[in-house]
Amino acid sequence: MMVIPAIDLKDMKCVRLSQGRMDRETVYSEDPVQMAKHWEAKGAERLHVVDLNGAVTGRPIHRALIKDIIGSVHIPIEIGGGIRDLDTIKDYCSSGARWVVLGTVALKNPQLLEGACASFPGQVILAIDAKGGRVAIQGWGEILSSEVKDLVGQFAGADLSAVIFTDIERDGMGTGLNWESTRALAQISPWPVIASGGCSRLEEIERLKELTTEGVVGVIVGRALYTGQIDLESAIRIGKG
Repeated sequence: MMVIPAIDLKDMKCVRLSQGRMDRETVYSEDPVQMAKHWEAKGAERLHVVDLNGAVTGRPIHRALIKDIIGSVHIPIEIGGGIRDLDTIKDYCSSGARWVVLGTVALKNPQLLEGACASFPGQVILAIDAKGGRVAIQGWGEILSSEVKDLVGQFAGADLSAVIFTDIERDGMGTGLNWESTRALAQISPWPVIASGGCSRLEEIERLKELTTEGVVGVIVGRALYTGQIDLESAIRIGKG
């Protein structure tokens, strides 16, 4: 079970949002590059980096900063937020990103997802963000009528590396992962699942390990790492245990 630190970028800073709201942020670092190095030094095997401004505007805003982060560490990085075309995917991958994360664009332009999987096999991750079982897009600003299971069915044949499932209502709130929804997705997903949104205690990582047999391979942790609720080194030991 991988424990993946999140680095969310807003206005060139490392922040965490509450329930995905851009007006409810907490700044944790003025130097995201140094934060990436910090998590690597603590044993992280992978980083989850999101351009929050890009997710809202629909175009990369922190492209240069993200490239600096990629160049500052030796561990693989997955990049999300504002990725809407193959040129951006190519740019990130050629700059050293191991994976690109596609969310909104998968629904708005499913042909792009298919083309990205064909051009960059094994380097595309589908982000499924949900609120009340419904899919959310545009930086979580728009809730669709589509259910999570419908989205999985729509892209079942895509050559994806994994799917990240985030419960918006729990993200950044420290209220715990949505265990049942994560398990339900893992049971129908043809790809490995990475849990996200609300992980706040080491016990949750221990419990999440029970779902490895159903395809859950990791968990993204944000606020709990920055506040000290979860110690990364301890979390990694539990994940590997």
